[in-house]
Amino acid sequence: MTAFEEFGVLSELGKAIEEMDWTLPTDVQAEAIPLILGGGDVLMAAETGSGKTGAFCLPILQIVWETLKDIAEGKTSKVVAQVSNIWTLSFFDRTEALAVTPDGLRCQSRDQKEWHGCRATKGVHSKGAYYYEATVTDEGLCRVGWSTQAARLDLGTDRLGFGFGGTGKKSNSKQFDDYGSAYGMNDVIGCLLNLNAGEIRYTKNGEDQGVAFKLDQSRCSDCYFPAVVLKNAEISFNFGATPFKYQLPAGYVPICEAPKENVKHNVVTAGGVAETKVVSNAPQAIIIEPSRELAEQTCTQITKFKKYLENPKVRELLVVGGINVKDQINQLNSGVDIVVGTPGRLEDLIQGGYLALTHCRFFVLDEADGLLKAGYGELIDRLHRQIPKITSDGRRLQMVVCSATLHAFEVKKMAEKLMHFPTWVDLKGEDAVPETVHHVVVMVDPQKNRSWENLRKHIQTDGVHAKDNIRSGNTTPETLSEAVKILKGEYCVKAINEHKMDRAIIFCRTKIDCDNLERYLRSLGNQYSCVCLHGDRKPQERKANLEKFKQQGVKFLICTDVAARGIDISGLPFMINVTLPDEKSNYVHRIGRVGRAERMGLAISLVSTVPEKVWYHGEWCSSRGRNCWNTTLVDDRPRGCCMWYNEPQYLADIEDHLNITIQQIEPDMKVASNEFDGKVVYGQKRVQAGTGYKFSLARGMGKEEKTLMAVRARAHRCVRLAQTKNLLNNVNLQWREQNAITPSFKNLKSGRTAWRCRRRVTALWVPYE
Repeated sequence: MTAFEEFGVLSELGKAIEEMDWTLPTDVQAEAIPLILGGGDVLMAAETGSGKTGAFCLPILQIVWETLKDIAEGKTSKVVAQVSNIWTLSFFDRTEALAVTPDGLRCQSRDQKEWHGCRATKGVHSKGAYYYEATVTDEGLCRVGWSTQAARLDLGTDRLGFGFGGTGKKSNSKQFDDYGSAYGMNDVIGCLLNLNAGEIRYTKNGEDQGVAFKLDQSRCSDCYFPAVVLKNAEISFNFGATPFKYQLPAGYVPICEAPKENVKHNVVTAGGVAETKVVSNAPQAIIIEPSRELAEQTCTQITKFKKYLENPKVRELLVVGGINVKDQINQLNSGVDIVVGTPGRLEDLIQGGYLALTHCRFFVLDEADGLLKAGYGELIDRLHRQIPKITSDGRRLQMVVCSATLHAFEVKKMAEKLMHFPTWVDLKGEDAVPETVHHVVVMVDPQKNRSWENLRKHIQTDGVHAKDNIRSGNTTPETLSEAVKILKGEYCVKAINEHKMDRAIIFCRTKIDCDNLERYLRSLGNQYSCVCLHGDRKPQERKANLEKFKQQGVKFLICTDVAARGIDISGLPFMINVTLPDEKSNYVHRIGRVGRAERMGLAISLVSTVPEKVWYHGEWCSSRGRNCWNTTLVDDRPRGCCMWYNEPQYLADIEDHLNITIQQIEPDMKVASNEFDGKVVYGQKRVQAGTGYKFSLARGMGKEEKTLMAVRARAHRCVRLAQTKNLLNNVNLQWREQNAITPSFKNLKSGRTAWRCRRRVTALWVPYE
């Protein structure tokens, strides 16, 4: 029995884990796996390289496989899509304060402060002209119209919802414009959608109000659902099952008579079963990653974990840009159980109706703070609204959120809004640097080190000072800034040579910096072989470059922050920051590329002592940096595309954020030999690191030794259980719902230690109750 099996992990998964040389679970795995297997929502915060991916992939993979096995053996009701032959309002795709009558043709909201919306159980797409009627049956505020599945229920407040309100205004993307005449109680509003002409129009009591919206040609293939939003109002609908009150406009058909090939069902509905069928494109788990590389890595891990899971097979699918979408659609149609992807492509497939959310049981956000900072908060909120909180076969949605930097205000706010009494697995508190990472800074001072004036060959700079008066002996800010750029190239090479680096990841601030450093290192010879990884490289090139570096085909990977989050390169010994990141949390992610899996790593950051003028292309830059040479500062008017980068201030912010003082070394790049007791070999495991078990760091152990180690690990846990059982008996179990510590528990520890102790007690005790 492997150590992982002690936490309830299947033996088949344990066997695959053993082959991956995972000896014992990391702390985050030991705590998170039982909680996820137990059915709860989990927030994970742990150091980079601590095994967060395995902590959520293993239990999710196990539950998905067990569910598929039960279905195959007939032990549970089949996972089905519930389909209705009638057009009604959805009982599920609505806000909580909006009531729908049992026949699904009338809705009401009595909230006088907030808007509440609803969509129909079906929608139409691709082609045709369709009509339905809405009758206001009580005074109040309302908007009716059309929206896609991905739109907000607050109709007309985003680009995918098109409404006509009682005030006579049309609305889309929160833009309210004069359109028709106002309407109220007993008025009948006709809603017309012409996909052939790409237009939406309305009638009031049979009178045409004219074209309200013109749809982009690309949007005509989207699926549009009848939709409504109310504030203290009531309204009834006629989708054509009974005669309309006013004459049907020429060229239009009742929406209930839409051809079957142009109708799609609302993926959030679960009402009125008339026929049932298994849904092949409805996965049980959706895992969202902030970058293509991280999504590929997670999907690869799942493939390795499931190696011995047979009968039935678990089918995973990678959904990212740069891959033919038709191939992904074909795979979805042939059946998929776990989807790992990036936000953009996921939304495209969901919005197009190719990926259904009806049976999604796990919704995972990896590197959540990165997703939110990239502007995907609204998309996450929208997807979460579409996923049934109770699946059609009666299972509750579980949400898992994890990152190395989980304490951002935005993450906490999102968790409070979307998650159901989540349990925090917080093994590090605020951002922290793993003990296996030795990080230092080197000050780059062009006023003390004047070698840049006499270099015959140096790195090509970014062109910021191409038109400035740069010359030797000059001490203007522009000259010193250019000198910093040149010296950083030399210091980077010096660090490589001093530590005999044969494998390192090098972070630059911009894509042009990456390209310049790549050319410079290659010009120095084959001993500096390198590849580049940034957003301007094509997806296939990025994938090939990352794989080449992982397989040690080249020595150095030069990249922007696109690779800073989650990319796992085993045994990576060195990392160089050519420029400090302006985002404090990104420093943790960058240096976290080394020191993973208990192996020691050295991270060197080059910090300029003087301000450096750098490119900063914001949304005001029409080309977003492509062939832009506007060196005016961003604070000037008109706004330019450059800024003065103050690295000493960023260093101070990082130190304040981490509550430490980062060691400074001299420009000769020598690191004191007695660091870490002189036992450091970067890229190798440190003696007595990690869990502290006697055999946890042994390499090349035989099967008997590994079995003995697992038995001893189990003995350790049994002792810990015995020690904590009496403690738990004294704890009021109400903390599980109230997220609070009782006074008797507070006396044991104080502050964050008490919380951590409580969570560990829980993770140990819950599986044995």
